[in-house]
Amino acid sequence: MSRAWTADLGDGTYRNPVLAGDWSDPDVVRVGEDYYLTASSFGRRPGLPLLHSRDLVNWSLIGHALHHPATDGEPAAPRHDGGVWAPSLRHSGGRFWIFWGDPDQGVHQISAPDIRGPWTRPHLLKAGKGLIDPCPLWDGESGEAYLVHAWAKSRSGVKNRLTGHRMSPDGRTLLDGGKVIVDGDLIPGWFTLEGPKLYRHDGWFWVFAPAGGVETGWQGALRSREFFGPYEEKVVLRQGETDVNGPHQGGWVRTPAGQDWFLHFQARGAYGRVVHLQPMRWDDAGWPVIGDAGEPVSVHPKPDLPPQPVTAPVADDRFPGGRHGRQWQWTAGPGTGWTVPHSGDGLLATCVRTGHAHDLRTVANVLVQRFAAPGFTATVGLALRSRASGAKAGFAVLGDAFSWIGLERKADGGVRLVHRYAEEAAERERDAAYSRPVPGTGRVRLRIEVSAGARCRFSADTGDGFRPSGEVFAAVPWRWVGAQLALFATAPPGARPAGTALFSDFRINA
Repeated sequence: MSRAWTADLGDGTYRNPVLAGDWSDPDVVRVGEDYYLTASSFGRRPGLPLLHSRDLVNWSLIGHALHHPATDGEPAAPRHDGGVWAPSLRHSGGRFWIFWGDPDQGVHQISAPDIRGPWTRPHLLKAGKGLIDPCPLWDGESGEAYLVHAWAKSRSGVKNRLTGHRMSPDGRTLLDGGKVIVDGDLIPGWFTLEGPKLYRHDGWFWVFAPAGGVETGWQGALRSREFFGPYEEKVVLRQGETDVNGPHQGGWVRTPAGQDWFLHFQARGAYGRVVHLQPMRWDDAGWPVIGDAGEPVSVHPKPDLPPQPVTAPVADDRFPGGRHGRQWQWTAGPGTGWTVPHSGDGLLATCVRTGHAHDLRTVANVLVQRFAAPGFTATVGLALRSRASGAKAGFAVLGDAFSWIGLERKADGGVRLVHRYAEEAAERERDAAYSRPVPGTGRVRLRIEVSAGARCRFSADTGDGFRPSGEVFAAVPWRWVGAQLALFATAPPGARPAGTALFSDFRINA
C-alpha cells in the first residue's frame, strides 16, 4: 500500500503536519503505551474515525466508532455542515468515551470497553440547538464528573461562551441546569471562543480552548481552582512568525515518561484541517507553553518513545470481496444494497436511481476519502455495467464546487466518456469537456492529479494512454470539510434495477 505523506523523517525527527488529511477538530487520549485520536466526521458515515499510534507521529486508521444514526429521524440526505462536530475522546472507569455536539440536536455520547468496540448506541445527554464541542472530565481528586460545551451562533444565536455542568459518573445525566463558566465577551481581544477540552492538573481545572476563528485564531488556556470559575486566561499558541495559520483546537496528552504534547489542527482550505504535533512544557508560573516559545514547530525531534515503523493512514484500495477500506465514508446513509459483495476484487457499486444526479453535493450514495497530501496522483479503473439509459459512474473531486470524469450510458446504448463540473453557486453540473465514445469493452482508467493549491487535472485512458480532459479545476472545501475524492454510480428515476459499475485498483502516488 502506498502512502502519499509520512511525517516521520527517519532520523529521529518528524515534520508537520503529522496527519496531512482532513482530520478536523482532533482529540487524543493515552491508554497505557497506546495513543488514540478521533476527529469530526460531520454527516459522513461511518462517523467518528479512530486512529492509533505508539509515538504520536506514525498513525493508522483502525476503524470508526459511530455506525448508527444519532436519532431515528436523522435525514438520509448529506449534511455537510451538520452531524458530528468536535468530539472529545476520553478513557475512564475501564471504558472509552466519546462526546460530541450535533448543532441541530444536542450533546451525544457513546462508550465502549475497547477502542475497536462494540460501541454503545448514541445517548442524547443534552438536547438543544447549537450545543457543540462538549468535553467531559472525571475528576480523580474529588470523584466528581463534569461537562463543558460551547455554542454555535448559527443555531442558537449564542457564541463566545462556555457552559459547564456537573454530570453523573455514568455520563448519562446532567445534574444541574448549567452555568456559563467563561464568557469570551469579557476577555479583551478574544472572540469565537469554542472547542473546549477539560483537564485537571496541578490542583487546577484547565480548559484548553481556541479563539479567534478557524483560519486566523490561536490556542488559549484557562484555569481556575473551582470548576465553575472564575477562570484566568492566557494565549499559549499563536501563528507568530510562522506560516501555520490558525494553530489551535486539539488535545493535550502526556507520555509515560512525563513529556507533554499537544495535537491541533491547521485549516488549509481545500485540503481541510490537517493535524500538527507540538511539544509542550509548563513555565514557572504553571502555564503551558506550546511549540517553540508559543509558536508552531515545522520539524522537531520525535517524542521520547520506542521507535515505530513509518506509517500513515492507507489510501490505496483493491476493494477485496467488493468491500471498501476504512478510509472511505458515505456522504450519508449508507443505504441497503449500495454495493454488491462478490468473490473478486473491485467495488461493485449499484447505480442508485435518483433525481439528484445532476448535483453530486446532494447525492447520498457517494463514497469519499480525504486528500492524502498537498500533491498526489489518484487513479482508479471503471467499467459501467448498467444498461439503463442515463446511468453514469465516475471519479470526482467534491466540495462546494465539484468536478468529475467517468462513463455514461446514452439512449442509443453506447457508452461515452464524460467530464462535468459545477461551480459553487450552480445548482446543476455542466460539461467540462466534449464527451467521446469508449471503444471495446467500455472500460476506462481515470486519473486526478492534484498539485499545489489543490489544482486538479483530470485525464482518462480508454485504451490509448492517458489523455487530459478539460481545464484545471481548483478544488474548494465544503463549509467545514476539505475537498474529497469521490466515487459514485447513479441512474435516473425509474422502477427497475439500473445495474452496477465496477471500480477497481484505486491507487494514490505522491
